[in-house]
Amino acid sequence: MKKLIFEKLPRIIKNRKKLEEALNVKITNRGKEVFVEGEPLDEYAAEKVLDAIEIGFPLEIALSIKEDEMAFEIISIKDYTKRKDLGSIRARIIGKDGKTLRTLTNLTDCNFEIKGNVVGIIGDAEEIETAQNALISLIQGSKQANVYAYLEKHHPEPIIDLGLKE
Repeated sequence: MKKLIFEKLPRIIKNRKKLEEALNVKITNRGKEVFVEGEPLDEYAAEKVLDAIEIGFPLEIALSIKEDEMAFEIISIKDYTKRKDLGSIRARIIGKDGKTLRTLTNLTDCNFEIKGNVVGIIGDAEEIETAQNALISLIQGSKQANVYAYLEKHHPEPIIDLGLKE
């Protein structure tokens, strides 16, 4: 049994039945404490999904973490900069009207959410490292155009099956 503490408890309680069925665990709460009970592997997956919900991901995207190919990473802005004005760094990540965040999402095929000074990334395991590098570059002050060029250069090519091999 794992004990977790959450601020956005109503989102978890409202979707408790759906979460319990999808994650194969039993979820109970006492105050802001959430208890997850089940098999160890299921508890680990549930912890990751609940953390994603806490950051602000929609339920469907958070549940996609349970799939084997999907990964979930949390990046703290404070870990990658010495600047004190973290609001301007968050603004650089979001961009005007959310344009930078949308462009990052389109170029990496990952989902991003910002809560306070942390950024959550959910995406394909192959894409997540590239998305992390791009995000860290933005935090450290790289121009958006340079980050976009990096993402376009490092975007994996889709494998086309020509049907030649049996």
